[in-house]
Amino acid sequence: MTSARRADSALRNWLNINCEGNSSGLTWAQYDSMILAIRNEFDWWPVSHRFEYIHTLNLQDPDYGVGKPYKVPLNYSDSGGSGNPLIAIGGLTNVTQRFDFLALDAYPDVRVIALDLSGRGHSGWMVETSDYHVDAYVEQLKQLMDHLELDSCSLLGSSLGGSTVISFAARYPQRVQKIILNDSAPHIPAERRARRARVVGRHYVFRNPAEMFRRTGASAKHVGPTPDAVLLHSSHHKTRWSDIENGRVYRHDLRSMLAYREEAKHSLDLWDQWNAVQCPVLLLHGIESDATTDETINRMRTHKNFSVIHIHESGHTPSLGDGELTAAISNWLLGCESFEDDQFCFVSYCPKRVLFPDERQFDCT
Repeated sequence: MTSARRADSALRNWLNINCEGNSSGLTWAQYDSMILAIRNEFDWWPVSHRFEYIHTLNLQDPDYGVGKPYKVPLNYSDSGGSGNPLIAIGGLTNVTQRFDFLALDAYPDVRVIALDLSGRGHSGWMVETSDYHVDAYVEQLKQLMDHLELDSCSLLGSSLGGSTVISFAARYPQRVQKIILNDSAPHIPAERRARRARVVGRHYVFRNPAEMFRRTGASAKHVGPTPDAVLLHSSHHKTRWSDIENGRVYRHDLRSMLAYREEAKHSLDLWDQWNAVQCPVLLLHGIESDATTDETINRMRTHKNFSVIHIHESGHTPSLGDGELTAAISNWLLGCESFEDDQFCFVSYCPKRVLFPDERQFDCT
């Protein structure tokens, strides 16, 4: 049984025992108990660590920078073991726990290391809004690899994380074995980026679990037929309790979202970096995505070692919690050849959700 299915089974058992499947009146104490039920289902989880990132002077705005290098503690998780190392970086608001189920399923063949970029999750915050940009994230990835003493490894990036790994692979080709782009590409239309930018810079306070499920469920509507446990695990770690607000709030630094809002006025254009990428590339394409278009994918095919898995019922950045997809990712990482033809993946486990309702009917095989 895959890790996501095990976690969801544990969650459903808890719901049946404690609230007969009705989640509308859950308290925060019950919410904590649900999280514990998922966590206790497994003997181990990826372990969190920290290292000190040095934000150099050349990456600071000459008008607003502090005028000298400064340190920011960055958080990363590590599944450990001697498997092929894969560093994973999430999207705009993602945290390391987004990759926990991939790490559990891929172990021991793949050692999954996930990074909280600055201003996200349990990582520290930058001094200035202008310090949040892709060049800084590329340097954070480089310093993480140096900290781990990895001369080279494979990289996985979702959305903003994909922009980071494309840029890193172009700048440091000798340090990258393979890259996986989770519905991320060298081009994302400005219209799509603008829609995302409108909502990410807002401060939300979740007064009760049901309110949190509604809001975070709506923001995750494009990740495909993802079970409750995967969404709950991710949203729990993306938020924290605030005594001042008397509710849960997002962990991220709002200034990092405002920096993206400014950047998102224009289409993403990383074609020069893409043309410099030398390593094999796997694109995980959500078929319903409005970020990675067919036109963009066809242009990406000029890369000589380019493979694609199209994921049915999914939009931008599939959740990576499905067993068949994680198996396909591991097989590609450990194999030597690119796919001769595009592959297609149907999500294999998609029960009707209770906590994060979704009216769509998914076709699982």
